[in-house]
Amino acid sequence: MNGQFPLGGRISGSRLATTLGDWRQSGSRRGAADLASAIELQVLDGRLPVGTRLPAERELADALGVSRTLVGGALDRLRESGLVASRQGAGSWITFPQGGRGLRPAPADRLDLIDLTHASPPAVPALLPALDAVRGAFAAELLDHGYHVRGMPALRERIADRYTARGLPTSPDQVLITNGAQHALSLVLRALVGPGDRVLVEQPCYPNTVGAIRAAHALSVPVAVDPHDGWDVPGIDAALRQAAPRLACLTVDFQNPTGHLLGAEDRERLGVALARARTPAVVDETIAELDLRDGVEPVPPLAAFTRDWAITVGSAAKSYWGGLRLGWIRAQEDLIDRLAAARCTLDLGSPVLDQLALAELLADPEPVLAARRTEVRGMRDALVAAVREHCPEWTCRVPDGGLSLWCRLPEPMSTRLSVAAANHGVLVAEGSRFGVHGGLERWLRLPFSLPPERLREAVRRLGVAAASVLSAAPAIETPAGAVT
Repeated sequence: MNGQFPLGGRISGSRLATTLGDWRQSGSRRGAADLASAIELQVLDGRLPVGTRLPAERELADALGVSRTLVGGALDRLRESGLVASRQGAGSWITFPQGGRGLRPAPADRLDLIDLTHASPPAVPALLPALDAVRGAFAAELLDHGYHVRGMPALRERIADRYTARGLPTSPDQVLITNGAQHALSLVLRALVGPGDRVLVEQPCYPNTVGAIRAAHALSVPVAVDPHDGWDVPGIDAALRQAAPRLACLTVDFQNPTGHLLGAEDRERLGVALARARTPAVVDETIAELDLRDGVEPVPPLAAFTRDWAITVGSAAKSYWGGLRLGWIRAQEDLIDRLAAARCTLDLGSPVLDQLALAELLADPEPVLAARRTEVRGMRDALVAAVREHCPEWTCRVPDGGLSLWCRLPEPMSTRLSVAAANHGVLVAEGSRFGVHGGLERWLRLPFSLPPERLREAVRRLGVAAASVLSAAPAIETPAGAVT
């Protein structure tokens, strides 16, 4: 996009000043460098999307209460790094850096960038054989139109069988194939939620959940998930009665980011509370199959305890591969009919080849899933050991499943640490991204979805970055927005 005219909207000087908050590093006299780093952080956060037009230098200087020379110096730094492009008469706008993966050009002596903003492991080895196995079936599909609004029958049947095996009897007519879990959530919100409706969400929670609710013009009502004890089911019951939400969004299987698992007794209590309040719940089971406990009977899906009040969302992304852009919704047949009808205004089905490959993997899923769990368990243990070695002041509970650690930091420093970490070649999602209204500056999510040696190197760099942050006086906590 460098050199092209910006396509995004414009942010005013006053709004950008509010977004940047207290952008000066404590004790620093490098005003232009601090401002450039603060703007870069907003791009990392996704709060300044590519194409966003920036305010004029004089307007921004007035809004920040600084000199125009300081603002010009910050923009010069951002242009040098490729993060901002300018054209006479058109102003300046956010753009992609040229020729690099990161937002900063890496020095020659730095290892390549390590991205810890995604909790997604690489593809399972069984995927390529599965693609080979379905080649003949795919050739036969080429003679048809290729549109399957509800999903291919074979895949829906195998997903239904998997739910039945997990303790939730399901028929293929209760399954709708989607283009991932996020697509599934958006479909449910489109069908059940209107502008101004309240939606109950966990705090902390997966940031894209809040983003989808905001896109539906609904309001997020947070309920706390304690970092140590998990869900307060009586508190959820009270929130359901007091806020009267139209929908609830819950992740009770290795919650993202805390990693908590809701037990069977609490699932029963939660099911009673949802039924009493007559509030349907979207239950995200994206990580449900990544149960890393040995010799423990898995807990049945929440829908097994809630009668008709749970709408279960699943995905192939974590168990098999994110590049298989497939998810699904499991619900009552009448709701599946409504969702299929709503879908036709957005798209007409999911990729045929991907569906055939996933159906092949689900023909005998346990060997593939067992290997995946062993792989993830090794990555988890390597990350925990690295945190204990390089960041001994951080605390975190070791989750029984999922893909991330939720680490408590010694100070409210998460956003500052994310900036410092980028200077050391590590991208991290600070805690504020997982708050409905920001905050959570004492927390940091660390995914264990990279090879152990990469995780160890990432945490080593984070330890160096954290030491540099702790050597300075703490800055004022700033609110944050959304992420992937």
